Amino acid sequence: MLKGTVAAIVLAAASALPVFAQDAMMSAKCDKASMMKMEANMDAMKDPAMKTKKEMASKEMMMAKDSMKANKMEECKMHMEKAMKSMSNM
Repeated sequence: MLKGTVAAIVLAAASALPVFAQDAMMSAKCDKASMMKMEANMDAMKDPAMKTKKEMASKEMMMAKDSMKANKMEECKMHMEKAMKSMSNM
């Protein structure tokens, strides 16, 4: 009985991993709502020690906005991902 339960848990966890990976990939959407959320997250960062990383994220967001205006969505996503990475390294 225990082996069956453990096997079911392992199988469920293995099938859930691609879903989590897909959610992470989709988090860098190039749309107004995602940009507003990212900017709110950057504005919430008040620690002076993180100033350089916040500036890097801000620059990437500016480039993402410019790319979105130019209708270059793949480039916009790339800049959004870079901004998220620089913020997550904080």
